[in-house]
Amino acid sequence: MEHLFDKLKENGESNIYPLHMPGHKRHACGKLPGEMYLRDITEIEGFDNLHQPQEILLELQRKAADLYGAEESFYLINGSTAGILSAISAALPAGGHILMSRNCHKSAYHGAYLRNLTISYLYPKVVGEYDIFDTISPEQVQKALEQEPDVGAVLIVSPTYEGRISDIGRIAEIVHKKKIPLIVDEAHGAHLGWADGFAENSCRLGADLVIHSVHKTLPALTQTALLHVNGNLIDREQLKRFLHIYQSSSPSYLLMASIDNALDYVSGETARLFGDFLENWNDMLDRLFGCRHLHFLPETSERKGVKQDVGKLVISTKGTPLSGRQLYDILLNKYQLQPEMASESYVLAMFTVNDTKEGYERLTQALLEIDGRLTDSAVTDGVATDDAAEEIPCRMDTVIQNQGAIPLAKAWDMGKKVVNLAEAVGCYAGEFVNLYPPGVPVLVPGERISEETYESICRWIRQGLTVQGVEVRERKNSIKVLKDVQEE
Repeated sequence: MEHLFDKLKENGESNIYPLHMPGHKRHACGKLPGEMYLRDITEIEGFDNLHQPQEILLELQRKAADLYGAEESFYLINGSTAGILSAISAALPAGGHILMSRNCHKSAYHGAYLRNLTISYLYPKVVGEYDIFDTISPEQVQKALEQEPDVGAVLIVSPTYEGRISDIGRIAEIVHKKKIPLIVDEAHGAHLGWADGFAENSCRLGADLVIHSVHKTLPALTQTALLHVNGNLIDREQLKRFLHIYQSSSPSYLLMASIDNALDYVSGETARLFGDFLENWNDMLDRLFGCRHLHFLPETSERKGVKQDVGKLVISTKGTPLSGRQLYDILLNKYQLQPEMASESYVLAMFTVNDTKEGYERLTQALLEIDGRLTDSAVTDGVATDDAAEEIPCRMDTVIQNQGAIPLAKAWDMGKKVVNLAEAVGCYAGEFVNLYPPGVPVLVPGERISEETYESICRWIRQGLTVQGVEVRERKNSIKVLKDVQEE
């Protein structure tokens, strides 16, 4: 099979002079590597067009569909965001009604806003020991659809950012009994379904639309993703129309070649890559489970029938003098290990098929050393522990349980004013507020700001976490709220 990365190499080394875009004309400039410029082209003869593929790009997308068990697949160069926006827009008419999990990425809310959708929420429970969102259960979906008979599509996230995997097969059966489509934001699951020991991907479990971020868990460049479609509940032509709208009209061939390269690499060495992945992962867990103070998810490969994704290591600091942010800083500054993210009481580390034994060993040794120095009241590595020791009065599931009386599609267009964060309790949010990463909204425009949510935001700021939607103005934390709200 012809590969895009080979064609780009051949073209870059040819004698053909580029009388076309891009403006660098295949010549290196500044400090970026020349190899990159040689491979960067626009839609020229022999390289097909992503928005009307008939040659190599069509074949590569067919290969992706075959690898994931989809009827049709599309390359995305605007990330999973473009896939989520296109999926929502194609699955529902303007003004429709969507049932979606409240821990969806903010791009899902953007899609609902752009299509003026009514939103009903599925609220995930929390894995108490770790303060992370758990899965959406089939029973939750069944009950919600009975209560909301006019819902036109269902959207859930699986795996979650921290690796919790829903029972997609059962959920798909429930949703399809209503003759409506199931959308699965599987951005963090591009590696699923490739080998034994890993959960199956949602394409093969009955989902109608599935979005994968290739760059998140496979060896591809950032901003690369896939959108898969199955069944007859989605108008394919309408889906393509929205892909034209949400994707750049000048797609990057470097990014498309990166998708091709990643899928070719993984499919060509599946047994070795995923076998080594599982071996290194399980060896690390066996050693880490000997820690006395730090706790780790997965505790086992499955928990009450709910699968925890391979590669997502949640490191809990609950019951120790450390906050998640402090552990994050120690790993980065003392051990030169860059975690994926920090939250109040945990750190998330990610592993993929491209991690080395050295990477596993370095993290394992670091965590064993840190755990060995921890006591119930110790200060570790000179890090003050005042914030870590403070009592956490709420969990994420209660913080987000404040669905507002004002619909998103209306609220985001209403007049806003900026107030000090301390004065925002009781007001209606005028903008999204979320910890980043992962970008799951704590507040959606139109939701009322509770005392509990306010206290949580203040605590996150004190702990040094990144809170988007809160700005510092005149040395005070400020937030946008709706003005002139008439109570209904």
